Amino acid sequence: MLCAERIQRIIQAFILGLVLGLAGLKMFKVAFLVMLAMMIMLFIAGMTGFCPGLILLRKIFPPCECEETKEK
Repeated sequence: MLCAERIQRIIQAFILGLVLGLAGLKMFKVAFLVMLAMMIMLFIAGMTGFCPGLILLRKIFPPCECEETKEK
């Protein structure tokens, strides 16, 4: 079953594909802005641990179980 963290990674892959498509359509300014927004969100999430998208996804989908806890 899909969990919040996996869905977040799928959404990130979709956004990267969207940026690639926009760049291919010569819409470089829009592609740059979308990529910049994604970079800022990932930087904030990495530095502070605060990720609003993941918080929202965890309200809809269950969080992923850690593989290490399954083994124990």
